[in-house]
Order: sequence, then C-alpha cells, then structure tokens
Amino acid sequence: MTVLVPRSPRTVFADTLIAKQSVATNVALIAAGALVVAVLAQVSIPLWPVPLTGQTLGVIIVGSALGARRGAIALTTYMLAGLAGLPVFADFTGGPLSVLKPSFGFIIGFIVAAYVVGKLAEHEWDKKFWKALAAFALASFIPFAFGLPYLAIVLGNLGYDNSFSAVLAAGFTPFIVGGIVKALLAAAVSPIAWRGVQKLDSNRQS
Repeated sequence: MTVLVPRSPRTVFADTLIAKQSVATNVALIAAGALVVAVLAQVSIPLWPVPLTGQTLGVIIVGSALGARRGAIALTTYMLAGLAGLPVFADFTGGPLSVLKPSFGFIIGFIVAAYVVGKLAEHEWDKKFWKALAAFALASFIPFAFGLPYLAIVLGNLGYDNSFSAVLAAGFTPFIVGGIVKALLAAAVSPIAWRGVQKLDSNRQS
C-alpha cells in the first residue's frame, strides 16, 4: 500500500520512535500533532487583540518531531478543525467566524512555521543546542510575518488604530520575551531527548 504521507527524507524524532511507517501511523502522528497544539493553545493569558498562548511551543514541538510535510499537515488539520467548530483555538474557541479575529493570521503562519522547523529538523538542526535555538527562534517569529498584516487589516476594519506602531504594540512587542523563552526551552530539551531516544534505539538493536 502506498503511504499517503511519506516519511521525511531524513529521519526526524517521530521516525526514530516508530520504526514501521504506514498510512495509519502517519495519520495518527498528524492527529497527535494537531492535538498537542490544541492543548497548548489553552495555556493562555487573555490579552487583546492577540492572546499569549503556548501554541508557538506546540508548533516547534510538532514541526521538529514530525518533519516538514507532516508538521505542516498537522497544523493545517488544527486550523481546519477550529474552523469546523471544534474548540481548539485559545480559550476553547472555534468556528468559521474565527477568520474575523485579529489573531487568526498567526494560525495561518503556524503552518509555514511548522514546515520550516520541520525541514531544518530533517537536516538535524534539532540535535545540537545552537542550531536548535536558531531553528526554533525562526519558527517562533515566522507567524508574525502573517499575523501582523492580518492584525492590521482586522483592526482597521473594526475601527481601531492600525498604524505600524499600534500593530507592533498589540501583536509583537508583548510576545518577544515569551518567544525567546520558548525557543530556549525547546532548544535545551531537544538534544537531550535525542540522546535518550538514540540510546534506546541502540539498546534495541543490540
């Protein structure tokens, strides 16, 4: 049977843990990735117009663990699940009207961020601290490239100030420290996790 979502061309964390790839395992991994982001979305500080959540950390974990294609599909699944009405977005929200929220552009950006960090993980950037930090920091800030223009448009439509400085103050500045902390945390844990799984794999083969 042809695997609908082929494994990454280079082994990523999930492929090391799961030796046999199949349609079922790939679907399960994608669903699990979407679930991880949904859970971390509820770790939320309710700021307006963009809440501070654990979603970006979820994107880093899912993208690096699953690789580029499955990571991007997992985040697309997450977005579509929320638009379909499942309460997977921050503060247990969801539904098609979510596209009208100022923060929805960030969710679109998560898909690209997961792909990029997954691609870097396929080239083993997540195995060494400094490369992992660079990859995870990039993944943390990619969503702003989508989120800030979207935020500006929605704020303008709602009659709020959508000047460059106002958009930065609302959708970027409050998240700088959190983004750095998430990247540092993930970069510190990732090499340790890799050493653990490689030791397990070595024991399994011996």
